[in-house]
Amino acid sequence: MFPDQAPIAAMTPGVTLTSEGAHFVVFSRHATAVDLCLYDGVNLAQETARARMSRGECDLWHVFVPGVRSGQAYGYRAHGPWMPQSALRFNANKLLLDPYARAIIGKPDGATHMLGHQGPGSFPGAIDNGPEALKSVVVEGSFDWQGDQLLRIPWQDTVLYELHVKGFTKRHPDVPEEIRGTYAALAHPAVTTYLRDLGVTSLQLLPVHQHLDDQFLLEKGLTNFWGYNTIGFFALHNEYAAAADAEGQVREFKEMVKALHAAGIEVILDVVYNHTAEGDERGPTLMFRGLDDRMYYRHTFDEHGSNYINITGCGNAVDSASPPTLRLILDSLRYWVTEMHVDGFRFDLAVTVARDHHDNFDPNCQFLAAVAQDPVLSRVKLIAEPWDIFRMDSYQVGGFPEPWRELNGKYRDVIRRFWAGDEGTTAEFAKRWCGSQDVYGWNQRPALSSLNFITSHDGFTLLDLVSYASKHNEANGEDNRDGDNANHSVSCGVEGPTEDARVLQLRARLRRSLMATLMTSIGVPFLNAGDERGRSQKGNNNAYCQDTELSWIDWSLCDEEMLDFTRRIIALRKKRTCLRRTQFFDGRFNPESGLSDVSWLEGNGSLLCHEEWHDSGRSAFGALMDAEVPLLLLFNRGDLLQTFSLPGGPESVWSVLFDTSISPGFVEAGSRLHDGGIAYSLRGRSVVCLELHSGHLQVTLACG
Repeated sequence: MFPDQAPIAAMTPGVTLTSEGAHFVVFSRHATAVDLCLYDGVNLAQETARARMSRGECDLWHVFVPGVRSGQAYGYRAHGPWMPQSALRFNANKLLLDPYARAIIGKPDGATHMLGHQGPGSFPGAIDNGPEALKSVVVEGSFDWQGDQLLRIPWQDTVLYELHVKGFTKRHPDVPEEIRGTYAALAHPAVTTYLRDLGVTSLQLLPVHQHLDDQFLLEKGLTNFWGYNTIGFFALHNEYAAAADAEGQVREFKEMVKALHAAGIEVILDVVYNHTAEGDERGPTLMFRGLDDRMYYRHTFDEHGSNYINITGCGNAVDSASPPTLRLILDSLRYWVTEMHVDGFRFDLAVTVARDHHDNFDPNCQFLAAVAQDPVLSRVKLIAEPWDIFRMDSYQVGGFPEPWRELNGKYRDVIRRFWAGDEGTTAEFAKRWCGSQDVYGWNQRPALSSLNFITSHDGFTLLDLVSYASKHNEANGEDNRDGDNANHSVSCGVEGPTEDARVLQLRARLRRSLMATLMTSIGVPFLNAGDERGRSQKGNNNAYCQDTELSWIDWSLCDEEMLDFTRRIIALRKKRTCLRRTQFFDGRFNPESGLSDVSWLEGNGSLLCHEEWHDSGRSAFGALMDAEVPLLLLFNRGDLLQTFSLPGGPESVWSVLFDTSISPGFVEAGSRLHDGGIAYSLRGRSVVCLELHSGHLQVTLACG
C-alpha cells in the first residue's frame, strides 16, 4: 500500500499528472472511506496496489501516488452505509469508475458480479468484481494543435448535419478498411471533401462519450447503437477508435477535429448528461451509485424510502442541481471545448438537466445560469432537445433562455403534416416557415432560436417518411411496439419499395419539397445524414439497436438527383441573405422597393387575409420577399394544379430558380422566364422559387 500523502493545495477532481507521479481526487460526501486501486496495464484483472485516500475540503478524497504515468489503469472502492431506503448504496466489493476519467477500458457483460446488491431492496452483493470491472485510465493528453481554433461559424450561416461516427463511414469504399467506422475515418479526405462539397458547416455527432449496451439488448443479440447510455462524461467511446491504446484514442479524436476544422466544418457533440447507464435500482453499480447515490441522482423520499426519479425513461436522472454534479457537468463541457476543441453541444433531454432542486424545469436554474455566465461555454453553440418525459412540464419548446437554440419539434410536425396533405395546416406551416415567432418571440428570443428539422436519427429517414404510412420495427425484437406512432408520414400509394414510376416520381417530388422548405425557412437548418442520398431504414423509425447495414450508410447507392438538389439548395441559401434572416418578419414597408419584408399572396395576386389563412381547405399560397433581388416562393401541398398570377406587370420578368415538381428541380439560370401578371402553373405537392430577373416590381397589393 502506498503511504498517505499530504492534502493537495488545489483540490482538482480527476487525475493530475506531475513529473513525480499523480494526484487522484474523487468526490463522495457520504462515504466513510475511499480506496484507490491500481491495475496492471497488460493484465487488467491484476490489482497491483491499493491506497487509502484522505478526505479533504468539499468532501474531495485525495491521494498522491509516485511513479504513475499515462496509461495507468485504476478504479475506486467506496466504503459506507448500505441504506437503499436513504439513497445510500455503498459496497466496497465493487470497483468504481472515476467520473473524471479521460478514458475507460473493458466491456462489462452484465453478469451479476456487476450488481451492487443481491436484489432490489436486499443486502449488498458479496462478489468482488475488481478483475472483471471497467477500469479508468490515466491519459496525459498533450497534442500539437498547430494553431487550430474553434470556428465560431455564425448561426445564420450554419447548416447542421447529424451523423453517427461508425454508421457514416463503416461502408465507405474510399476510406481504408482498417479505419472505417472510426474517428480517423471522419478525418479522411474522402469524407471531409464530401461534406464540404455538400455545403454543411457543422457536424453533430451522435454520442461519443463512453457508453454501455443495455442488458436486455445483449440478451437479444442487439446493442445500443445510438449510444444514449453514457457512463463517462470525459471519456471517448473506445469502440469508435482505430487506435488500441487510450492515449492514441484521444489523439485520434483530436486529429479528427483538426481535420474537420481545416475543411471549415464545426464539430458539435450530442451529449447525455440527463442519466447514466447504471439505470434504476436493478441496474449495475459502476460509478455514481457506488460513490454517492444520494448526491449524484435525483430521488423521491416518502414513508417507504427513496426511489429514483425516472423522468428520462432510462431508470435514473442525474441531479444537475447538486453542486458536485453541476461542477462535474460544467468541467466536462469545458474539457471538450478547451482540450478537444469541439465547437458546441446538443443536449439530449435537456429539460432534465435544466431542472432545479425541486425537480421542476426552471429557465433560471443552476445549470442554465452557470452556463450563461461561463466565459468558455457561453460562447460555443448550445442546442437543447427541449423535452424529457413523464411530467406536466416536460415539453419546453420555446422555454430555454439565451444563448440556447432548440430543436423545434413543432416545426418538424407541422411541416410533415403540410406536405402529407393534411387540411388546416397552411396557416401554422407559414408560422413555422417564418421562424416560429409565436414560440420564440414572446420572450424576445432571436429568430435563429429555432433549429428546423424534418428528420433526425430518431424516426424515419426522409425517403422512408414518404414511403411508409406506418413504422416497421420488427427487427428490434419488440413486436413493433417501440418507436413513435405519430409520424405524419405517407406511402404515396404503396407501402415500402416499389417499381411504380408514378409513385417514385411523387416520392422524389415530396422529398425535394421538404428539403426546399427546410432550406428556405427562417432558423437554422438541420439535416439527417444520408437524406441527401436517398437512404432508407426499411421503415424502421427507431433503429437505436441496429448496429447493422440497416443503420450504416451504403455508399454504393445514391439518388444522384436528390444529392444534386440538396447541394444546390444549400448553395442558394448561402448566396441569398434573405434566406438567412436574423430577424423575424414584421411587415415593415420598404419605400425604396415598394414592398413589405414579406407579402402573402393568393393565387390571383391579391393579399391573403385572416379568414383566408384559416380556411381549412387552403392548400396553396405565395410568399414574396423583399430583398436586393426579390424572391417569390409558391407552395402547394395539394394534389391539384394551382395557378398563380406573378406580381408586377409586363415590365417585371421573373426567372425560375427551382421547381420541385420537375426533375432534378433546379433549372439553368435564365432558361425559364415569365412576365409579371401572367399565371404560373404550380403543380401539386411542390415548391417553386422565382427571382426578379429584370425590370422593376411596381405592385399594389390588397386583400382579395
